[in-house]
Amino acid sequence: MVPDLPERAGDRPVVVLLHGAGSGTDTPVLTRLAELLVAGGAVVGRLEMPYRVAGRRAPDRPARLDAVLLAAVGALGSPPRLALAGASMGSRVAVRTARAAGARGVLALGFPLHPPGGRPSRQDELADAGVPVLVVQGERDPFGRPEPDQARGVEVHVVAGADHSFRTRRSDGRSVAEVADEAASLGARWLLGLL
Repeated sequence: MVPDLPERAGDRPVVVLLHGAGSGTDTPVLTRLAELLVAGGAVVGRLEMPYRVAGRRAPDRPARLDAVLLAAVGALGSPPRLALAGASMGSRVAVRTARAAGARGVLALGFPLHPPGGRPSRQDELADAGVPVLVVQGERDPFGRPEPDQARGVEVHVVAGADHSFRTRRSDGRSVAEVADEAASLGARWLLGLL
């Protein structure tokens, strides 16, 4: 499945957006990120995974998700100025495939560090991306917070009051739009600077 690109990139930077397991690429933070990237001159592709297109709720296995992304990047002609931006599950796909896709970097929005059920941490998966990674994580994310790793190019920014999906509580005094704008603005600046 080829990402929905509004136009061919030519020499412009390309960012492929990847959604989380239970949502599409139309979440507030990914929508705002796309707006800011386009305003900054990038071409944005939104990749909806086949299980979502088919109306299924359960994600495909990681190897299938990774293969879909790599096929999509290939169908785009392997743009030379490529970055990946994923939310939750999409951030895992992005860090696992970044090198093979030829990406210059990964924006990980809500990286799910600690899977439910006490399974091992995914810090190594993040550290093995092989490209610069910016993790933007909610302060109240129940999946935990990855550690920055300067030697491996992993930066971490914490968004105050936000949960895993960048939602807030009324008591935080910040709206979802404000939090989405903070996360997306930080991510867009980083991606455009990288590309």
